[in-house]
Amino acid sequence: MVVTTLIVLLVLIGLSIPVGAALGLLGLFLDHEFSMLPLTRAMGELAWGTNNEFLLVAIPLFILLGEILLRSGFAEKMYHAMSLWLSWLPGGLMHANIGASTLFSATSGSSVATAATVGTVALPQIHKHGYNEPLFLGSLAAGGTLGILLPPSINLVMYGVLTNTSVPKLYLAGIIPGLLMAGLFVLTIIVACLIKPKWGGKKVQASWGDRFKSLVYLIPPLIIFLLVVGSIYAGLATPTEAAALGVTGALILAACYGRLTLTMLRESVEGAMRASAMIMLIVIASGFLNFVMAATGITNALTSAIEGLGLSPVMMLVALVVFYLILGCFMETLSMMITTIPIVAPIMFALGYDPIWLGILIIVLVEMALITPPVGLNLFVVQSLRKAGSMTAVIIGALPFVAAMLVMVVLLALLPGIALWLPNLAG
Repeated sequence: MVVTTLIVLLVLIGLSIPVGAALGLLGLFLDHEFSMLPLTRAMGELAWGTNNEFLLVAIPLFILLGEILLRSGFAEKMYHAMSLWLSWLPGGLMHANIGASTLFSATSGSSVATAATVGTVALPQIHKHGYNEPLFLGSLAAGGTLGILLPPSINLVMYGVLTNTSVPKLYLAGIIPGLLMAGLFVLTIIVACLIKPKWGGKKVQASWGDRFKSLVYLIPPLIIFLLVVGSIYAGLATPTEAAALGVTGALILAACYGRLTLTMLRESVEGAMRASAMIMLIVIASGFLNFVMAATGITNALTSAIEGLGLSPVMMLVALVVFYLILGCFMETLSMMITTIPIVAPIMFALGYDPIWLGILIIVLVEMALITPPVGLNLFVVQSLRKAGSMTAVIIGALPFVAAMLVMVVLLALLPGIALWLPNLAG
């Protein structure tokens, strides 16, 4: 049954069927082939139960927050400020790509929104300043991945729901690894440009006066971050309420900067509705699939097979990393999490791994899926922003950053305190 399930899933994905539909079809197939009872009759109740989760309301709100920030024009000013402060490093504006992505990630919670927003602003700089195109594109795709690690991350919310883990603690745990990851990306660019100085393009000159004046453009993302994350840790709001506060704050800021229009509001709501509908379809389809797999015994068979391997905790961790690296080449990040975590997490918890630490590790592994071909979502986002050129350049440029993520995985495994220090400090 397990082999049949994997084959059918790969075939459905290979046919380019949307992930949510593919998972639902797989559930229907397994129900028809292996179930003695018509499990489809439980679909309505499962769909209601899956969506009737207060914490999940945070997801469309965070998406709407990102859409408002994207369409309000804050990203362009923010990128300009980061370019003035970071362009002196070897690699110039590629560091602004990482810096701006880090800031935007701390407000939007979405990797796709981060890559699209920063990419739209940054792409014209490639030929203007003579940068190595693949590396520049790779920095945009990699910088966007920070959106699912730094709070407020949509994927961390989903992990919290799936494993009944504290989302505020997960948010705290993601801060240091997220900043460290951004630092590794910066280091990757520096090393590449020291080896090949021509890749770094022309230097962007800026006076200290211009730099200090530009700091005002960093205030909006800082305000949103404090509203969202600060309200959670001050005990004033749940993650869902904090997301609503963030949306309110973004609307007020857009009004203050003269960017609040009916057109902007309509486009933001439409974008949020499309993205939310896609995510919730995946959640519903995955919920039904997991129900069918449990009812037909596939989940137990798979769990028993893994446990029967007799792997030590360390070997199981290595197997987990390899599993997600391979799976990330074929599946979209959220659907990968929803389908695998209910099976993987209990096994890892039983081996003694901390739920908070495991959540951060899985998010880093899932981040790699965003920039590994052939289904790396951020690769497609960056490619879609270009006027010409093949996907090959984006893929080649992203590879050094995949290596940096692997270094991050090793650091998390050797030094769990990177993720656990802040949650333990907060109690």
